[in-house]
Amino acid sequence: MALIGSAIPGEVGLRLLLSPICSNVVIRTACCTVGTVLPIYSTFKSIERNDQEEREKWLVYWAAYGSFNLAEVLSDKLIFWVPFYYHLKFAFLLWLQLPANNGARHVYRRYLRPFLVKHQAKFDRVLDYTSHETAKFLVTYQGEIQFLKALIMTGAQKANQMLKGLPLHQPRENDGRQMPRGPRMLMGPSSESDADD
Repeated sequence: MALIGSAIPGEVGLRLLLSPICSNVVIRTACCTVGTVLPIYSTFKSIERNDQEEREKWLVYWAAYGSFNLAEVLSDKLIFWVPFYYHLKFAFLLWLQLPANNGARHVYRRYLRPFLVKHQAKFDRVLDYTSHETAKFLVTYQGEIQFLKALIMTGAQKANQMLKGLPLHQPRENDGRQMPRGPRMLMGPSSESDADD
């Protein structure tokens, strides 16, 4: 009987992942959890334990996951039409993380590292140029940036003051008609004075 009871949650989970009804929401949540939430926590643990091997494992995972994520963003319009894409993504993310397969290390060594080594000089030139141009832009337009920052801060402060000054409930103005005022309106004059006490 214990075997049946322990198998039920697993079977329900698999049926939720594989059923076509509401599957998209469930499988996308599972992809997010497996692809980012669990690795973030595992990375945290490897840093806190000062375990060099685990840290390297998760660095390789993040490199593989980042490249996969970039490819996914760039091919979004095509991926949209692939049936059961998120199911395949879920399986791929599991494959990247499972220690028996070491999929992230495979992707890194077989595809990502050779690509980056081949194009490293180009990437370095683009990054150097971009950082140089960004620094030049910030120095050139420092006055305008400071003005914009001050303008945004002043606007935020004014909005905050306005929000603090607004009552939570604004009573409607009486246009001469008798407006109901809740339970006190139903009470007599003597009951109203008793309720105020």
